[in-house]
Amino acid sequence: MRVKGAEMAVQHGSENRMPKEAAVNDAVYRCLQLLGRGKGGYSYLAESGDGRQVVLKQLHHEPCSYYVFGDKFAAEMRDYQTLQETGILMPDLIEADAGRERLIKAYVPGPTVFELVAEDILPEACVTQVLEMCRLLYPAGLNIDYFPTNFVWNGGQLYYVDYECNPYSDEWNFENWGRKYWSRTPEFLEHAARLEVEMAAQQSGIWGPDGAGPVNGGQQQNGDR
Repeated sequence: MRVKGAEMAVQHGSENRMPKEAAVNDAVYRCLQLLGRGKGGYSYLAESGDGRQVVLKQLHHEPCSYYVFGDKFAAEMRDYQTLQETGILMPDLIEADAGRERLIKAYVPGPTVFELVAEDILPEACVTQVLEMCRLLYPAGLNIDYFPTNFVWNGGQLYYVDYECNPYSDEWNFENWGRKYWSRTPEFLEHAARLEVEMAAQQSGIWGPDGAGPVNGGQQQNGDR
């Protein structure tokens, strides 16, 4: 992993506009698709100069009513290292550019748990594997963001594709919070209905400022890759 950029991070005022290309350190990546927007950043499916598909995450500074951020870039780096030590399955961090507040992550193709729940085809193995993650996380004093957009099912294995982690609390563990969204519960259906309204608005013409892509949409809604 390469990390570059000791200069002050720039403020990005147009994160909801999918760029055609984006530089990360000394490389330029071609942006192909908006995968999702989370509370911390926008994630794009991108292609490197040699044709390799990756995820380019652009951190943003949009307000979030339910989460308090410090230094987002430092938190991403710290959380990645912390989660690596637990051994849970997640995509590798390939490059990090502090000046531009951008990350390059390995791309994990496949449906999100959110998509599988929405179609009512979530394999029981997904739940089994997230509980295995919990058995590694809880003794380390950690919770991750268990919302189902943050998990991708690929080749019979469950990946946590975000890097966020927080100190453990019973209130926000999988059993007491995350599991509410891992089946077609009232909480899940309410969120899915709200998402459907947002998607309808996008399809009627509410897009990013340059018309290049939706403000909130793509393969992974309201989540981080």
